[in-house]
Amino acid sequence: MASKGDLTKARLAESMLELIQTSGYSGTGLNAVIERAGAPKGSIYFHFPKGKEGLGVAAVDLAAKQFEALIAEAAASAGSAAGAARAAVEALATIVGESDFRLGCPVSVVTLEMGAESERLRQACATAFESWITPTTALLEANGLEAAEARSLATVVVSTIEGAVIVSRAMKSTQPLLSAADVVAELIDQRCQAAEKTR
Repeated sequence: MASKGDLTKARLAESMLELIQTSGYSGTGLNAVIERAGAPKGSIYFHFPKGKEGLGVAAVDLAAKQFEALIAEAAASAGSAAGAARAAVEALATIVGESDFRLGCPVSVVTLEMGAESERLRQACATAFESWITPTTALLEANGLEAAEARSLATVVVSTIEGAVIVSRAMKSTQPLLSAADVVAELIDQRCQAAEKTR
């Protein structure tokens, strides 16, 4: 069972993540995080000695785990790699749409705002993206692609989805994400079928 301190630390990271999605990293103040988390004032520096940067890293790590779980769920429920990609993007489109386009990918937000300013945050974002590319690569390999091709295609898939989230938010429409789902699924199908023919 988690201790009171662990629960407070988790609440702070969750609150930071939620605020980054709606206000950006730079627009998120520590007082707002404390208020949203319902945490004592001194708790941030107790749990995150590096202050906002450390809290930002924890929020990015949390976002990485959440999307990794989405990928795993899609892979488990779909009958193919293409189906898993489509299911993951459609789930993401639902999240973005139901938030009235206020929620997107906090990892891309932090990358764009802080990637050149904080090496620690840049590395956390790179690790987050890698945590999505790696299982996607494994799924593609399980569907017959060679390791190098699977890695390359997984990187394209994750990059396409990230871009589609940004465009969907800008246009206040899930269509860019749904279009990305179509294209990504078709591309995966083509590559897997081609690999099947060469075996």
